[in-house]
Amino acid sequence: MVRHAGTRSCQVSIDCRDEELCIEVVDDGRGRGSTAGTGHGRGNAPAGGYGLVGMRERVGLLHGEFTAAPRPEGGFRVTASLPLPAGVR
Repeated sequence: MVRHAGTRSCQVSIDCRDEELCIEVVDDGRGRGSTAGTGHGRGNAPAGGYGLVGMRERVGLLHGEFTAAPRPEGGFRVTASLPLPAGVR
């Protein structure tokens, strides 16, 4: 995220709840850039391999929820909520 945001750092939060694992990554960078959401970043990684598209696909395969959007106050937020299997709880 830092690589594409034009910022030096980001904040990562992980919350393990009873039935889900929630991950949030936020930065105060420039928000949605020309490569955000396309699956093409540095090195032109193929769609579905890396980047936001790949993250969305992987979270979907795990029956989770994914969001990625600019923040109203500036920067960008990516979230994923993943259901925890019964044996992991």
